[in-house]
Amino acid sequence: MHSTNYFNTFIEIAEDCPTAVSEIPPLKGNKKSVANLQFEMIYDNPYKYTSDEVLYAIHAQRKEIPEGEFEEQREVFFSKGQACFRASPLTKRYAWGLHSDENGKIALYEKGSKEYQDFVKDDSVIKKKAMRSKRA
Repeated sequence: MHSTNYFNTFIEIAEDCPTAVSEIPPLKGNKKSVANLQFEMIYDNPYKYTSDEVLYAIHAQRKEIPEGEFEEQREVFFSKGQACFRASPLTKRYAWGLHSDENGKIALYEKGSKEYQDFVKDDSVIKKKAMRSKRA
């Protein structure tokens, strides 16, 4: 099974992120976007979920997977590689840093916050840049 989990890692915002400050993803119409769902799940529950748990919960919600099929469909979902949070709109477009602790549990950090800067400076934390939206 593939995994998107990182451990003791900080995902910095993308180099070509278009916003100067972190933004809460705006609602577009009456249906929440993946960015909205990711933000709500992580921001409201820091260090409660792993990346895999968040990505699959949102997938299951959007695909309306019945609870009885949850585990079986989770195996199918992770049987092929999935994009990690380096490709998330939160880190690419909305300027949120994402930290994974030693257990793989994740939390969001606002660009420019003291905590964001502390992670960037901490040599004991692995740093990864979010993926660029455009080719260099």
